[in-house]
Amino acid sequence: MKRRSLLQCLPFLSLVSLGLASPLAQAADEAPDALIGRLTQEAIDIIQSDKGVQAGDLARIKELVDQKVMPHVDFQRMTSSAVGPAWRQATPEQRARLQAEFKTLLLRTYSGAMSQAKNLSFSIKPMRSAPEDKEVIVRTLIKGRGDPVQLDYRLVKTPGIGAGWKVYNFNVLGVWLVDTYRSQFSQEINAKGIDGLIATLTERNKSNAAGDAKSNKG
Repeated sequence: MKRRSLLQCLPFLSLVSLGLASPLAQAADEAPDALIGRLTQEAIDIIQSDKGVQAGDLARIKELVDQKVMPHVDFQRMTSSAVGPAWRQATPEQRARLQAEFKTLLLRTYSGAMSQAKNLSFSIKPMRSAPEDKEVIVRTLIKGRGDPVQLDYRLVKTPGIGAGWKVYNFNVLGVWLVDTYRSQFSQEINAKGIDGLIATLTERNKSNAAGDAKSNKG
């Protein structure tokens, strides 16, 4: 597997590995590094065996993410961090739209690399944390052909129903995903406001979907 293809699929791998899991009760009792290790292995197994995922089938990928991933992601925190200070002024309806369009954008951006994801393995670096910590970083190395690539997860410990460690950001080669999008979104918000950002994301997703449909017909 070429290094570029590996880099392209890593964010998707991180999304899938957040939740291809057994019952949430098990996840609530697991240490964060053990949780990421188990889910990453399950994600690799599915990526390398599911024909729909390998083909970049967005409907199949969305089905997997909705059913198995979202329970292990603090996606509201991920979206609010990407939007930045403007999130506090957004209405509930605007926040819901932002989360929906952001998720669609992430899935579409990284789904196409799945056909290249073959013969992956991983290792987890020793984690530095204290038992009382509520936020931690779990560092992993993903191995394909070529040099290993670092993929890190930032997790927060959540209370209440569905309690346990949840991911709200991830890092590929020193670049945090949420930080990258925050820079892009900030420019849109400054120029057009929250509704302008929603419109831009919606249009981008529609354009991507139209491109997919055209490719499938061809």
